[in-house]
Amino acid sequence: MPYRPFETQNCSIAAALAVVGERWTLLVMREVLLGSRRFGEIRRNTGVAPNILSDRLNTLVEQGLLRRRLYSEHPESHDYHPTARGADLAPVLIALMQWGDKHAAGPHGAPRVVVHAACHHDAEPRLHCSHCGEPLRTGEIQVRPGPGADGAPVQVPLPATG
Repeated sequence: MPYRPFETQNCSIAAALAVVGERWTLLVMREVLLGSRRFGEIRRNTGVAPNILSDRLNTLVEQGLLRRRLYSEHPESHDYHPTARGADLAPVLIALMQWGDKHAAGPHGAPRVVVHAACHHDAEPRLHCSHCGEPLRTGEIQVRPGPGADGAPVQVPLPATG
């Protein structure tokens, strides 16, 4: 399927997908955020072809999600570290993982479990309202135009789960 840019859409999801929506990109970020730093290690853990991995790493560096660091001059080799912008993808990956655990995991269940490093307990991260602290549940969330919106303001309720 040919790539179609999202630039005509005034949407933060479309803008995010323009940066991280290519095949393999989120899996590369998963590996780096979990501590894989070198090309061969990322390739081994994802199974991505070398040319595609090279392209994705270059794009992630250009977009400011990763920084490349020289760790060997002979032969010249680099490793990759998340920037603050890249680290901000962690909650997105956890949410995607939770969705996969619920709707796409194999018969034996989740392949990974989120652990809260501070208390060493399994965790189920959840979205909470920054105002009242209550969990944000599907069906109780609406979206309103933000400061960058164009067009007439419309509130759109998200569908309830059933």
